[in-house]
Amino acid sequence: MAKRRANGEGSIRKRSDGRWEGRYTAGYDPETGKRIVKSVLGKTQAEVKEKLRKALEETRELDIVRSDDYTVGEWVQTWFELYSKPNVRPSTAAYYRRFIDCHVIPYIGHIKLNKLTARDIQKLYNDLKDHGRVREVLKAKKPGLSSSYVRGLHMMLHNCFERARKERLIMRNPTEDCIIPKIEKKEMKILRQEDIGAYLKAADARGMLPMFFLELTSGLRKGELVALLWSDLDIEHKTLSVSKQAVRAEGGAIKVSRPKTATSVRKISIPQEAVDLLVQEHTKHPDNPYMFPSPKTGEMWFPDSVVNLHRKILKDAGLEQLRFHDLRHTFATMALQNGVDVKTVSSMLGHYDAGFTLSVYAHATDRMQEEAAEKMGSFMVQAM
Repeated sequence: MAKRRANGEGSIRKRSDGRWEGRYTAGYDPETGKRIVKSVLGKTQAEVKEKLRKALEETRELDIVRSDDYTVGEWVQTWFELYSKPNVRPSTAAYYRRFIDCHVIPYIGHIKLNKLTARDIQKLYNDLKDHGRVREVLKAKKPGLSSSYVRGLHMMLHNCFERARKERLIMRNPTEDCIIPKIEKKEMKILRQEDIGAYLKAADARGMLPMFFLELTSGLRKGELVALLWSDLDIEHKTLSVSKQAVRAEGGAIKVSRPKTATSVRKISIPQEAVDLLVQEHTKHPDNPYMFPSPKTGEMWFPDSVVNLHRKILKDAGLEQLRFHDLRHTFATMALQNGVDVKTVSSMLGHYDAGFTLSVYAHATDRMQEEAAEKMGSFMVQAM
């Protein structure tokens, strides 16, 4: 029986065209048992010897046969179903599914996994920034996708190809060499203090004062707000237990899940006025477990439906359109500017630490520093 050439063994010869060629065994086909032979070319023997050395090093570490079996699209699908989907929140899985179906497969899905380069991925990022929107209605207004969206795609691809590297399907994670867009710093918008009364009056006219009063005095995320149960309220101690949130899963369905971080599970204090409004709201549907059941279904509100209602309230009040999330910013900003310490605001918002809260609400703390400086100046003048 002929002796098999060892994995990575190579030879060098001079071709008839004057170039040098190095041939080496890259592995064996698992079905036929035949050698997989690859080659490198160069103008000189020394050049080919160096190329052959690098190729042999890669061969010893890379599972050549299996890596040839995958296109990028096939590997991303495998990674998503096997490693990602079982271990992320439904909302994150839904985002990843959209990334894969709308961007990864159409752009780079056909490329062999072990042939994918950083340039292929960089071109994808650049194209998405310039004209990556899929929905025609939005595309007409702004064809490019945001930096944060592209960064989210980058993070998914980084994790995906890192798994491929660990499984020896590729030598190097190609996302390591990509330049990702910087986060676009946008000016934070909040509901101005002088507009809060008009906003709440418009909410009351629609029979939704308790929900939006609570939002402005707690800063809850929309998914946390709609998932609240009557049993989450402690009337005596004036607290709310926030332990779940409604998220959009694959296919558009809404599921209730635990918040994504441990600090998002929290107990927050609310003012007596909010407690009174919640008690009043509960008398309208005493047998319903939800704090704010949908008037149409009696079930939990869809988070996006609350967002749409918020827009209608702004329009009714004649106010500038703001995102629902800006009500959360409004709560945090007002709390900080009225003397609530950063650590307390951070814990009420469910942030992972006060440093993050400081970085997000620097505009509010800048004003607090100005006021502190003025107070110190007045104090020193009086002391002179």
